[in-house]
Amino acid sequence: MPKLEDNKTRWDGEYHWRDQGDEWSNLWGNPATQWYGTIMPRIKSHVPANCILEIACGYGRWTQYLKDLGERLIAIDLSAECIEASQQRFADCSNIEYHVNDGKSLDMITDASVDFVFSFDSLVHADESVLSAYLRQFKRILTKDGVAFIHHSNFGEYHSAYSKIRAVPDLEDALLQAGILEESTHWRDGSVDAKKVEDLASKNGLSCISQEIVPWATKKMLIDCMSTIVKNDSALARTNQVWRNDNFMAEAHNLLQLSQLYDSGHN
Repeated sequence: MPKLEDNKTRWDGEYHWRDQGDEWSNLWGNPATQWYGTIMPRIKSHVPANCILEIACGYGRWTQYLKDLGERLIAIDLSAECIEASQQRFADCSNIEYHVNDGKSLDMITDASVDFVFSFDSLVHADESVLSAYLRQFKRILTKDGVAFIHHSNFGEYHSAYSKIRAVPDLEDALLQAGILEESTHWRDGSVDAKKVEDLASKNGLSCISQEIVPWATKKMLIDCMSTIVKNDSALARTNQVWRNDNFMAEAHNLLQLSQLYDSGHN
């Protein structure tokens, strides 16, 4: 499972960033199709917002859309390379401020100042210690009815069984050939799952109000989760609604077809 140091090494010099991270949207066709077809329908109730915090902004794949949805956008990343690239990419945007953090700290964010926390396709590589550290700070930084939308790993649900299988090479090979075992878990962290994030939120005075558990270029395992989190005293607080969406990749495939049919070549 990737540790904080592994993430910093990978994203701060090791990775080539050939398409500014846009290559990770290829299953949808491009970032615009993924944003408007998959992400925006899931967050539309929470934006526009006065102040948005984007955790792990990378080279700005989602920053390019978030910047128009908030009066103020705070972009943070543990990679100085990513922050520098985003600053250059959005040099004309006066409403964005940037911070290089240690991968866990939100000390640069003032109390009760953030209306919407967003992270997508980044914290799936973060381990329990990172998720726990961020969740501890959400209660402090969120406004009373502020919302966090966090895309994280659910591979922890499968990690124990998966590790036992991989310890027996012949069994692993047989299951791979039979199509029972996934060929890749896409560098998802094995210490995090949906229930763990729900519990971590609860321990920190927060409530998960929805969790969508999905596959990610996987056939059988639902290795990802999108959690929507609020303060316990928020007007939005409710009993958590959990949906195991086995058809998530079919959604991506349909959007890819739409992109290929209608896209003019512009994001």
